[in-house]
Amino acid sequence: MPAAWFRFYGELNDFVRPERRGRGSLHALRGLSSVKDAIEALGVPHSEVDLIVVNGTAVDVGHVPRDGDRIAVYPAFRSVDLGGVLRVGAPPPEPVRFVLDIHLRKLASLLRLAGFDAAVLAEDAEIARMGRRDRRVVLTRDRELLKRTEVRWGCWVRSADPPGQFAEIVRRFTLAAGARPFTRCLCCNVELRPVTKEAVLDRLPPRTRAEFDRFCLCEVCGRVYWRGSHYERLQTLLRRALGRD
Repeated sequence: MPAAWFRFYGELNDFVRPERRGRGSLHALRGLSSVKDAIEALGVPHSEVDLIVVNGTAVDVGHVPRDGDRIAVYPAFRSVDLGGVLRVGAPPPEPVRFVLDIHLRKLASLLRLAGFDAAVLAEDAEIARMGRRDRRVVLTRDRELLKRTEVRWGCWVRSADPPGQFAEIVRRFTLAAGARPFTRCLCCNVELRPVTKEAVLDRLPPRTRAEFDRFCLCEVCGRVYWRGSHYERLQTLLRRALGRD
C-alpha cells in the first residue's frame, strides 16, 4: 500500500496523536487525493498550515503525494522572512476581521471591546460562508469546522478562558497596534458614534447624568456607552493583553 512519511512542526503538534509529536511517522495514502486530505486525515486543519515541503520542495495543498514521499508540515512563520518560498497560509487581509462560533461569544466581546470587527454565528456552514465571503478569519475550538474547504483563514483557539483566548489571538494576529478600545458596540459589533450629553440625557441614570459628560451611541441597538466604574477594569485587561502595561 502506498505510504508517505509525515512530520509536523511547532504548534501543529497540538493536533496530532501524542506518539506522533515531534517525530516523523509513516502513513498510508489510500483514498487520499491531495496532501491537504492527508494532513487533515492526521488531524491538522489546513487553515493552521503555512508551509508544506515534500522531498525538499515547497508545494501547495493540491499536491498529490506519492509512495515514499517525505512531507514536512509547518505552522505560520511570524518572525522569519521566507522570501519567495511557496506558502499555503497567506496572511488575512488588513484590517483583520473575525467570525466566531457561538461558543466563543465572550472572546468576541473582548475583541469588540478592543475595537475589532468580530461577528458571531451559530451554524458551521454559515460561519464558513461568511469567512469566505467577507474575507474574515474563522475563530473556533471546533477542529472540524476549520477543515471545511470554504475556510481560507482560520485559527483553532487553544486557551479555554476568555482573557487567555484574547491574549492568544492578539499575539497570533499581531493585533496590538491596530486596537481602538471602546469604539465598537459589544452587542451589535458596529462602530460607536460620539454624541452629546443632551442627545441621550433621557436614557441616563441620575448618577451618570451628574458625573459623566462624554458618551457614545450604538445606532443599531440604541445602547449608550460612557466611561463608568467598569472602564478602568476593562482598560487594565486590554493593556495586559495588548502589551501596553
